[in-house]
Amino acid sequence: MPRLTFLPHETICPQGAVIEAEPGVSICDAALAQGIEIEHACDRCAACTTCHVIVRAGGDSLTPADDLEEDLLDRAWGLEPESRLSCQALVGEDDLVIEIPLYTLNMVSERR
Repeated sequence: MPRLTFLPHETICPQGAVIEAEPGVSICDAALAQGIEIEHACDRCAACTTCHVIVRAGGDSLTPADDLEEDLLDRAWGLEPESRLSCQALVGEDDLVIEIPLYTLNMVSERR
């Protein structure tokens, strides 16, 4: 089972985290199942960019981004070539190293 290593994020997972995920599950669903609260304002239906992550290693094993994801990513804060929407990126067979950006463009965050 692939290991997903989340790099430290000052509010979501300050110490970082390492979890395991079944191939075929989205990065977002795997993280949420393990208590890593990646923001997902559109409820994981590819309608926003709040679940934006940067896949620092292992990204070639993910399902390819489709046109909708690519178009949405153009609006993400801190976009990089390795950026993905975690709700759309399905885990493959390889381990991943994932960075959650410090900010999102969510104007209606319910977090306080």
